[in-house]
Amino acid sequence: MVTFRSMLEEDIPAALTLWQGLPGIGLRDADSPAALARYLRRNPGCSFVALGASGELVGVSLAGHDGRRGYLHHVAVAEAFRGRGIGRALFDRCAGALRAEGVEKINLWVKADNAAGLAFWKRVGGSERTELVTVSIVLGDNPNA
Repeated sequence: MVTFRSMLEEDIPAALTLWQGLPGIGLRDADSPAALARYLRRNPGCSFVALGASGELVGVSLAGHDGRRGYLHHVAVAEAFRGRGIGRALFDRCAGALRAEGVEKINLWVKADNAAGLAFWKRVGGSERTELVTVSIVLGDNPNA
């Protein structure tokens, strides 16, 4: 049995543990506990966790918006819990929360070598945008920001 609820700041350590243990998830220094807590406070009710029968975190979806576009980051399900609709349920909850905020489009990034992730996003209605290039500008001294 899996239950879902909004992500809380207390979930950050377990989320980081899950993300760090999965191929296809790329964490940066910007994914520090303090930065993730700021993101959750800025986007209340948009991110969700899936909890297993004993309360352990088995899935997480980090979502937010800028007022016009929604963004998904590090949507992940523990490998032992995949194939049960948990990823889709997490996405649906994020999409519903963003829709309630007036957001009509969600953007996300998938690492180029994450074939399973890209296949998942295509199954839930995503389309690859090959006409765009990601450009990053580091504002400080940390190249891993």
